[in-house]
Amino acid sequence: MVLAVAVLASAAFGLHRWRGDGRIRVAPDQLRLSRADIGAALGTRATLVQFSTAFCQPCRATRGVLGEVARLVPGVAHVEIDAESRLDLVRNLGIARTPTVLLLDPAGIQLRRVTGTPRKAAVLATLSELT
Repeated sequence: MVLAVAVLASAAFGLHRWRGDGRIRVAPDQLRLSRADIGAALGTRATLVQFSTAFCQPCRATRGVLGEVARLVPGVAHVEIDAESRLDLVRNLGIARTPTVLLLDPAGIQLRRVTGTPRKAAVLATLSELT
């Protein structure tokens, strides 16, 4: 009986995580990040801030997607932050896992948040609807 409950709970958790991975959500709060916080200039149109770790395979895929979006869309910057070296910022922003991506407006206000690897088409659509 215990084994059946454990298997069911694991399956439910896995399904929940699978359905949520890569989905762009409205940010829970409108935190503001500055150039000093992220260690790079903000984009004139938007900034995609990616929190990654060294051994995170999905982080590599996310880096590719966001880098391509930043090359395609003028005024969009992509900044990657090593979560392990910026634990203060990770804790303040409530980042629980990597990759996590924050979409900031030109003033550095968090508008959207993605946990997992986003699809390029979804990022492009979100940018076009926001700017």
